[in-house]
Amino acid sequence: MDEIPKEKHDHKPLKFPDGFLWGAATSAHQVEGGNINSDWWDWELHNQPPDFRSGRACDSYNLYEEDFQIAKDLNQNAHRLSIEWARIEPREGQFDEQEIDHYKKVLRSLKDKDFKVMLTLWHFTLPKWVADKGGWENPKTVDYFLRFIGTVVPHIKEYVDFWITLNEPGVYVVMSYILGEWPPQMKSKVMAAFAYWNLAQAHKRAYKLLHQLASSKNVGIAHNVQSFSAYHKHSLMEQMAVIMADLVDNHSFYLLTDNSHDFIGINYYFHHRFNLSKGLIPNLSKGDTDETTHEVSDLGWEIHPQGIFDVLTDLKDHKPIYITECGIASTNDDRRTRFLIGYLQEVFHAIEEGVPVKGFFYWSLLDNFEWHRGFEPRFGLVEIDYTNQKRRIRPSAYVYSEIAKSNSIPHHFLRLLGHTINAKDVLCYKHNGPKALCGHIY
Repeated sequence: MDEIPKEKHDHKPLKFPDGFLWGAATSAHQVEGGNINSDWWDWELHNQPPDFRSGRACDSYNLYEEDFQIAKDLNQNAHRLSIEWARIEPREGQFDEQEIDHYKKVLRSLKDKDFKVMLTLWHFTLPKWVADKGGWENPKTVDYFLRFIGTVVPHIKEYVDFWITLNEPGVYVVMSYILGEWPPQMKSKVMAAFAYWNLAQAHKRAYKLLHQLASSKNVGIAHNVQSFSAYHKHSLMEQMAVIMADLVDNHSFYLLTDNSHDFIGINYYFHHRFNLSKGLIPNLSKGDTDETTHEVSDLGWEIHPQGIFDVLTDLKDHKPIYITECGIASTNDDRRTRFLIGYLQEVFHAIEEGVPVKGFFYWSLLDNFEWHRGFEPRFGLVEIDYTNQKRRIRPSAYVYSEIAKSNSIPHHFLRLLGHTINAKDVLCYKHNGPKALCGHIY
């Protein structure tokens, strides 16, 4: 009788290109705390119960050194963060030099730790005085934003490698002017169109100004992109809805701002299945999926790794692409570990197909204030105990750390995708190596 051949294991890792950026992202209002001169702070005070107000958030305004050192110890080589316009210009035309100096210290700390720095200049919040003048539906806000950039950039430009002018302008318009869930809570398609147009003008003009002020060739936006599919493969109406949704959500802002991007910044969270029987308009704030048949995050968003491959190949251009946000809200850290491995595998496959992906920023480094949802969603590689601001590194962070350190996905990580991942095994791996993590497979 012939001997049954033993199963062979290919241990070749999925190697990413040299110089690939591995990092995590945060935004000022979500982690700093005490952003008292912003429209969001005012809105929270008058519209949200105490548990849904940002308050101290993660107190990263004071604890940024600790947070950056954690990222460094986790082998990350890049970091995305934002500065807060409402701190720097709390009243019209009055710029706070102490706050500018604070952000210089923050950015210098990152550079001292050899991070590549990606800086966002606007991440949803406005100074209250700007909001009182009409916010982004007012075309003069474009001039206010340019004045802010012109004032602050000369002080900080030496510490920044990549500039993000705007974070997710499409999401902002939908949440603030279509769904009316964010300030100014104005359900008006007309005002939504004005705001979208003004944000596009703001980016185009900021792009030119940054090239003048910082001589930078690394200016772009962080754009929320979504993958779409038809629930019924043979439904012409659903297929047409996919095409239109892709055009409007994923491409329209780029069409309005043509020739004003040095790179493509992609935030990816959502996969939508158009189902004619349920209506053809997906809900941006919650993925449209059947939770009984698809794995979802704690927010009900479908976990669909194939989607990030689809949007990367769809947006393939001659420009470099950076995944400026991608993450999962989950108190189940084993799920976060599978999420990271599965999504990064699809990023690797996109690179194999010729997509020029140059970096990945997980959202988020820390648990944080998730806007109108408060503190319940847990996106962080690092858990925050909000009662005492203590940081605890989650096991999934060590998996991401190993990937960043080796600039590859070890093959034994890929073998975990079809298995239950135990967080204790991940911690055991940190101390004892891959056999400890994957002993139940070999």
